[in-house]
Amino acid sequence: MGCFQSKDADHVITSPDHPSVQHQLESVTEDQVEQESQVPCFKRFALRELYDATNGFSGKCIVPGGEMQALNLVYGGMIEGTGLVAIKRLSKLTWPDAQQFVNQATAVGNLRSKRLVNLLGYCVEGGERLLVAEYMPYGTLSKHLFHWNRQEIPWEMRVRVAYYIAQALDYCNIENQKIYHDLSASRILFDEDGDPRLSTFGLIKNSRYGTRYSTNLTYTPPEFSETGIIIPESVIYHYGNVLIELVSGKHIPPNHAFDIIMEKNAMLLMDSSLEGRFESEDATKLLNLASKCLQKNPEDRPDTESLVSAAAPLQKLEEISSHFLMGLPKNPVLLPSMPSPLRKACSRMDRA
Repeated sequence: MGCFQSKDADHVITSPDHPSVQHQLESVTEDQVEQESQVPCFKRFALRELYDATNGFSGKCIVPGGEMQALNLVYGGMIEGTGLVAIKRLSKLTWPDAQQFVNQATAVGNLRSKRLVNLLGYCVEGGERLLVAEYMPYGTLSKHLFHWNRQEIPWEMRVRVAYYIAQALDYCNIENQKIYHDLSASRILFDEDGDPRLSTFGLIKNSRYGTRYSTNLTYTPPEFSETGIIIPESVIYHYGNVLIELVSGKHIPPNHAFDIIMEKNAMLLMDSSLEGRFESEDATKLLNLASKCLQKNPEDRPDTESLVSAAAPLQKLEEISSHFLMGLPKNPVLLPSMPSPLRKACSRMDRA
């Protein structure tokens, strides 16, 4: 599932093969298999390639709405033979062990799914640590939910996000990638078809034991506060919080949302901008699923397969495309073969 190439076979850092479990999600279609076969092979990129692709890591190529931490910026760029990509530039301070970085990147690079922002490669040269992934032209769920001039997301699209991300998590779980760091609306992006995908950057973790969180501790699962350790059930807790944000259109502390649901006041959480354009029964089911995910005891939370099973029946307009539901244009200028502002800004060779 995916293939591996190295531009420097004699490099001392190796890329171990991580054979994936032979399993097909029930929802995988022939179209999805065809799409996955079109994803470029995972490979090691040269630093010069990524430098040229981003016009010298120009600030003009920083992806709007992407990660803006000084040491973990995400750039958009054009790589010949690969197309438009997102390049995450990490700090050596967070990845002093280059081999550990390569091992984790390679394991995640073995994943191939239409529900993921697939990882295309990595770069390790000197103090540089970079990840290369598919480029998602329509930004993050966070941008669409919380931005001040956002276009309203209809209910049908919100439940589609819940379903697709449940599928992504289940796929990762099957492929033994069970720890996802900081799952939130900012980790969910929309591709050229307007379909939501889960970023693979959250699968690359710089702690061997999963003890790092960058989000507000208000939103972290109880077990992390008690033990400082992230477990697979912690991911389910974060998924529950994403569900709360989907239905409410707001940042609500999970404990507060849980209490409201338990007090039989779940409808108070609904986004007022929906103006009642949803079925109360479906909203109740989604909020009940959220409450199960937000259980204090990790053992009481559902597994990823249960998330998929619970979200699947809520899909009512499967024949309508995501870009139509989202009000997004099918914009051909975002394709690698067409000129675009991003390509003009990021494909220039540095001639200094």
